[in-house]
Amino acid sequence: MNLESLSKEELQNMPYDDLAYELLTNSKKPMKIIDLFTKIGNLIDLPSSAIEENIGDFFELLSLDKRFIMLDDGSWDLKNRHAQKIIMDDEEEDINIEEIEEPEEEEKEEEIFYDEENDDDSDDDLKDLVVIDEEEEESNF
Repeated sequence: MNLESLSKEELQNMPYDDLAYELLTNSKKPMKIIDLFTKIGNLIDLPSSAIEENIGDFFELLSLDKRFIMLDDGSWDLKNRHAQKIIMDDEEEDINIEEIEEPEEEEKEEEIFYDEENDDDSDDDLKDLVVIDEEEEESNF
């Protein structure tokens, strides 16, 4: 799309991110955010005070749009112009399973705590237990 062929009204109705996309497509090179937003402002007759006030919103807009990428030097470009580097961590692949030593498990005596007072009366704890069926409980009331 050629931005020059559009009327001022059409340009003013376009979202900023679409205007930025077209400007970067036509420029063929990355641009600093202030330069990009200034060009957009000039296209749609935006006052310089509005450019200064809205530069943060424009930055957020570009950050969220998947079509754009911010480069290391702080300039912005179209993501489709840059190959993404895939970094694989080879360290995990080089692990030899035979080299991994499993820690020896020490046999630990199981610590069981007994209540010394009731050690021999463990069955006596249940002697007063009474199981009540729900039907019996309802009939008692």
